[in-house]
Amino acid sequence: MRFSSTPRGARLARRLAGERLDAWGIPYGSDAHDTLTLIVAELSASAVSHGHVPGRDFRLHLSAEGTALRVEVTDTRGERVPALAEPSDDLDGGRGLLLVAALTDRWGWYPCADGPGKTVWAVWAVCAVEAPTP
Repeated sequence: MRFSSTPRGARLARRLAGERLDAWGIPYGSDAHDTLTLIVAELSASAVSHGHVPGRDFRLHLSAEGTALRVEVTDTRGERVPALAEPSDDLDGGRGLLLVAALTDRWGWYPCADGPGKTVWAVWAVCAVEAPTP
């Protein structure tokens, strides 16, 4: 799914990811749904805040890996790589990746092979996930 690199695009990414999760059998209001939509929201917000290039979109991809779900967000700023850092007490932001790291089993990033940018990914294990149908 492709979204404008704006706060509105990040909100839409979270909403559509929530609909997709519900369609896959992870119901609204469940702990799994809430956790996964928070991960999508944080990675999308990070792409908008730190990976924004005017006129360029970001992409969201959700997939099942056995009994885990993988969230991938791709932006066009490959030179700005994600890193965990202690946030300042004076700032309202800067905690997104800390939340992602705390909520997921693993996360990371890799540079795009087909052009500028990077993909930040996170994997969250769930008990019973059926492989999604396209």
